[in-house]
Amino acid sequence: SPVFNARTAEVVSQHQVEITQFFPKEGWVEEDPKEIIQSVYDCIERTCEKLGQLNIDLSNIKAVGVTNQRETTVVWDKGTGEPLYNALVWLDLRTQSTVERLINKSPGKNKNHLKPKTGLPISTYFSAVKLRWLLDNVEEVRRAVEEDRAMFGTVDSWIIWCLSGNTDGGVHITDVSNASRTLLFNIHTLDWDLELCRYFDVPMDILPKVRSSSEIYGCMKSSSLSGVPISGCLGDQSAALVGQMCFKEGHAKNTYGTGCFLLRNTGSKPVKSEHGLLTTVAYQLGRDQPACYALEGSVAIAGAVVRWLKDNMGIVKSTAEIEKLAAAAGSSYGCYFVPAFSGLYAPYWEPSARGIICGLTQFTNKNHLAFAALEAVCFQTREILDAMNQDSGVPLDQLWVDGGMTSNRLLMQLQADILCIPVGKRSYTSTALGVAMAAGAAEGVNVWDLTTDHLPQVVSETFVPQINPNESEFRFSRWKKAVQKAMNWETIEPASLSNGNLGNAT
Repeated sequence: SPVFNARTAEVVSQHQVEITQFFPKEGWVEEDPKEIIQSVYDCIERTCEKLGQLNIDLSNIKAVGVTNQRETTVVWDKGTGEPLYNALVWLDLRTQSTVERLINKSPGKNKNHLKPKTGLPISTYFSAVKLRWLLDNVEEVRRAVEEDRAMFGTVDSWIIWCLSGNTDGGVHITDVSNASRTLLFNIHTLDWDLELCRYFDVPMDILPKVRSSSEIYGCMKSSSLSGVPISGCLGDQSAALVGQMCFKEGHAKNTYGTGCFLLRNTGSKPVKSEHGLLTTVAYQLGRDQPACYALEGSVAIAGAVVRWLKDNMGIVKSTAEIEKLAAAAGSSYGCYFVPAFSGLYAPYWEPSARGIICGLTQFTNKNHLAFAALEAVCFQTREILDAMNQDSGVPLDQLWVDGGMTSNRLLMQLQADILCIPVGKRSYTSTALGVAMAAGAAEGVNVWDLTTDHLPQVVSETFVPQINPNESEFRFSRWKKAVQKAMNWETIEPASLSNGNLGNAT
């Protein structure tokens, strides 16, 4: 929870708390909504204490903004304020059979059936599918909906409802960027869509009210910031786009976290993707302002591949160590690693793919594997960037980057080499800054001016391609070959072995 100076965009003070993720079954990922809101309160209080130590008066805090993991789904009881189930995280795969059922009832069994209205395929990733699973499988949720005491929201809605009073007058809202990730929101009319709600059989009265990303929604009810307006709300990837100052059509950013999220600003018109990308609402900075759209490609596994090498395989002891190992190898020597642990996201949308390491020889060692893991992140980004260039018809000339993995300088250089364009890195956390800018610019707060002349000049570092483009193309074509080998792995096959009875082999 950083606090920013609205003139310089510098962080004045901050505090962070890690949230526990639960994995009750393979492919299931949950978080506890009560732990999420408690961590928000802890961060607020600790940050306020730190401001006190710096002799900064809390009356200087003019606005609060909320940014969140998108798609993660919470349902709670509006009478008691209690969550009715753990939050289902965006990565959660339990809804695979729900998705199959929904696709099967669409004309032509087409996963893109809802794309004209939503910009999204029917996938395990989006909130409506998670909500449908909760309604089908959790008695407590179904009963609450029938008795008209259920509230649904993505994490932003839950946090803002709690901060603005909970059962005592809490406001139940979301913004256009988060709403556009539910499969229930029409990205052209900028509102919930009756036809979409009917498709998922979701009652509209449990949905939050959709607002712009920058306006006063309510005020902080308790905590040290009581009375401060809550005036900014953006899904994390949209917040990063704003924080990277990608306000012009054609600007793009990539965030390297657990996964990778590449967003390209397409201006006030939604661009339809023919190459497996999502069309999403990037932001709407004020209720009278037009919405701004983006093309988005997501890679499910980026930083998670480093965690896998560390926690599952014991190849590295810390995430920082991967850079040393990869640098020692200097190349993957023909080893390719496709980390499709939970299928492939954009541009393939292939849930049946699984991870694969190929091109191994007797010479391959853990250093080459570390290098191949970093290259995998860069190749996946390149696939999305190529799709974006094709969809928009204008090749990107620079990519702005942020997220935890950008501290890995070897990775950033590899990314420039594989994309064949410069990669620019700013010197701050752009996600939190983006929502702070939205909150500060809201009508009635007006402490942040988002017109181009007034944007803070922030230092950045640029990585320029250093290898021959032909070599880059060769490595990329090899990568695509490896991806083909990872496809169609997790198919539903009959239990008996069709190629003869292998049970008697001795």
